[in-house]
Order: sequence, then structure tokens, then C-alpha cells
Amino acid sequence: MTFDPFWSIEQLSGHFARRELSSVEAVTELVRRIAALDGRLHAFCQVDEDGALARARATDEARARGTSTSPLLGVPLAVKDIFDQAGHGTHAGSNALNDRLPTRSANAVEKLESAGMVAIGRTNMVEFAYGGWGTNPVQGAPCNPWGLANHVVAGGSSSGSAVAVAGGFAPAALGTDTGGSIRTPAAWCGIVGLKTSVGLVGRGGVVPLCPTHDSVGPMTRTVRDAALLLEAMAGSDPRDVATWHVPSVRSLATIEDGVKGLRIGMLPEQDLAGVEPDIRMLYDRAIADLTALGAQFHKIALPLSISDYLGRGGEIMSVESYALLSAYVDDPDNPVDPVIAERISRGRDISGPAYYRLLETRRLAQIGFQEAAAGFDAFVAPGSHRSPVPLAEVDESLPPNHFGRLVNYLDLASLVVPVGSTSNGLPAGLQIVVRKFDDALALRIGRTLERARGSLFVPPPGLQAQ
Repeated sequence: MTFDPFWSIEQLSGHFARRELSSVEAVTELVRRIAALDGRLHAFCQVDEDGALARARATDEARARGTSTSPLLGVPLAVKDIFDQAGHGTHAGSNALNDRLPTRSANAVEKLESAGMVAIGRTNMVEFAYGGWGTNPVQGAPCNPWGLANHVVAGGSSSGSAVAVAGGFAPAALGTDTGGSIRTPAAWCGIVGLKTSVGLVGRGGVVPLCPTHDSVGPMTRTVRDAALLLEAMAGSDPRDVATWHVPSVRSLATIEDGVKGLRIGMLPEQDLAGVEPDIRMLYDRAIADLTALGAQFHKIALPLSISDYLGRGGEIMSVESYALLSAYVDDPDNPVDPVIAERISRGRDISGPAYYRLLETRRLAQIGFQEAAAGFDAFVAPGSHRSPVPLAEVDESLPPNHFGRLVNYLDLASLVVPVGSTSNGLPAGLQIVVRKFDDALALRIGRTLERARGSLFVPPPGLQAQ
């Protein structure tokens, strides 16, 4: 049969189950495609062809013996360079982090490999995961598959993971999200990205940036695929106390239940003032579609302004990142991008009492949000307020996504799904925000929209047949 690099996990798994295709054949085709195209897209910092083929052969043998029925058996996976993989150096997008040589893989990698997934390579990212545009002058910036002619940025910090999924290199990738690092690249590259609730997926073996906000999540082409990965990754992690005694997630059990009767919030006009017109049109259209499917939409007034969430969340990120990464940014001999070093170094001047006040202010903001959101099941926001731009036009002083950091600051979960393209041909996404541990509800709402439209993911033009 003719291999399609843009098959979803469920489609690929079906071909495996029917013996129409082997995992070795799929991995071979994807490695060939990466070799042919990644010089332009720069999604990967490392491709493990030999290791991936060995694991693929093992999964094919397990299928032949009937010893595994996992829907993820033999499915290729791209891994962000912030996750430990035994035997591979973890660099977190930096030339300075050269001392992390793990003998054990990250919790998420272990669980997905236990479910049968085949890691094919490590993806490029923003240095230390501290940036939303997707730039990386020290190791190179991945190129958005929708903007190859002008090297349009992919969004960050999980830039390479988004490019790998959107560009037809892997049906799924691992990402992390501290202030939009899964959701911005998902919106800009036209894929699905889930910022999970802190505590649902263990962060053991992940280079930390801001433990108060850090989370792990899947990046896929369909909502159901994201749910498959979530169920495989979720659960207790002995290296992450936030996961201890957290109830199990059963996102696939309710994912087809629809949205009839759900009460969903939509942002007031003042919070949408900076949204590009085309993105606003796609946002309004998605709300109209969900309304037609039975959801009830009402305005929700956030207690703080969008800029307040951005600023307060950023201060916590600076102080925690400096506590963790100061050895790299304070050493003038370490080759850290000055933009990243400056963001981290802001935390040097935040005192212990000031940091405590930041955390207390966050706690009060969470209480205020829960009061404002009483009676709502979820709320929606644009995946980003703007479209991505060519690398040469990036202004690092501006936030790439007004609606990213508030989710981490308020300790919520959020799913981004693609909802179409703007007039300049670049993707846009819808963000579905839910309370902590309501991740299954976000997937249910996103799946309803996906089912109604037939498909949300569209392969980028010019890459389908290569």
C-alpha cells in the first residue's frame, strides 16, 4: 500500500493491526522523509535511525506473537529535546547544557515506550524552553511548514515537535508547556496540542524551567490521538510528587459525548481587542459551530486583565528559572543566547519575600477565577492573538500569544485545535480552557468540533507527496 506520512495514529494503528503495514516500514519511510526535507524544516536535532528500527522490529514481533494490543504499538514518536532519553544527551535547545547524560528516560517517554511507541528522534526547541516565538539563534530555529518560502516561525518553545507533526515526520510528539509552549506552536502549525493539568502527567526526567507552571503534553493531528497519548502518559510518577494520588483520567470514555447543554464562556471584547481580524473571525465561527451543536455560550469576565496574567506569570517564571539555571546564564563563557539569558536573569533581583508575595497573589487570582467561572464548564480563547511571522521580523520584546500564560498562572488545562487558515494562508487555533483535571472535557469539546467538521488537520501545501 502507499504510505501516507500524514496518517493519524488511529489510521496508522489500523494499518498495523490489519498487517497492511509494519512498524519497520513506517519508520523507514519517515526517516527517509526526514532526510529529504528536514534540511528545510529543521525539526530535529537528532534522528536515531538504528535505535528506532530496532524498536520497530521489536513491536512488529510483539504484534505477530499477539503479546500486545496497545493502539500505540509501533507508532512513531518525536521527543522534544527537554525530555531525558537513556543514552542520549539532553540539551534543552542549548549549547551550554552539555552535562546531562541520563541513564534513565523521562517518565513520559518511559510510559509511551511501554505502550509500544517508537521514538525516532529528538526535536529542536527554544533554548531552555523560555520563549514563545520559536526562535533559537544558538541551534537554529525550526521553520513552520506553512511558511517555507519566508522561514515563518513555528511558535515556541515546542517548535520542533509541532513542525515534526505538521510536516509529516511523525504522527505525534511530546511537548512541554510553561506559558503556551505547546499551544502556540500547535495553533501556528495547524495541529492539536494539549496543555495538561499539572499532576496529571509526571515531569520526572524533564529539564525544569518553572516548576510552578511546567506541564507535559501531547502534540498530534487529531483530538482522539491526543487522548490516546494522554491515557498512556497519565498516572503516578515517583519523581514528581504532584502526580501522587491523582485520579486516573479516562478521556476516551467521554470523548464522543458532544457538547449539548455545556455552558461555555467566551471572552469579553476588551480581552479580544488585540486579536487579528482573521483570527477573530475564525474564533467566532468556531463558537457558532459549537453553539449549533448544543453548547450554550455566555460572556465570562476574567478578574484580571490579560496583561496582568502575562506580567505576573512572567515574574514567577523568571525567579524560578534563575534559581534553576543561574549557573548557565551567570557564566560568561557559556554560549547562552543573550535574549534568553536576560529573561532568566530578571529573577536575580526578586527577593524571597517578593517571591512569596507573587505566589500568594497567584493563589488569590486562582480563587478569583474560580468565583468568576462558577456555573461555567469551560471557556474559549483564540489559540494565539496573532499569526506567526518570518524569522527576520520577530520582535522578542513582544508576547507572541496573549492567551498562553494565564492558563499556567491559574493552574488550568487547555486544548488547542486548528480551526482554519487566515487570508495569508497561515493556520489559526481555538483554545478550549477547563478547570484542573478536567482535561477530558477539553478533549470532548475539541472532538465535537472535529467530528462536525470532518477533519481539523490539513497537511501543509507542497509537502503532501514528497
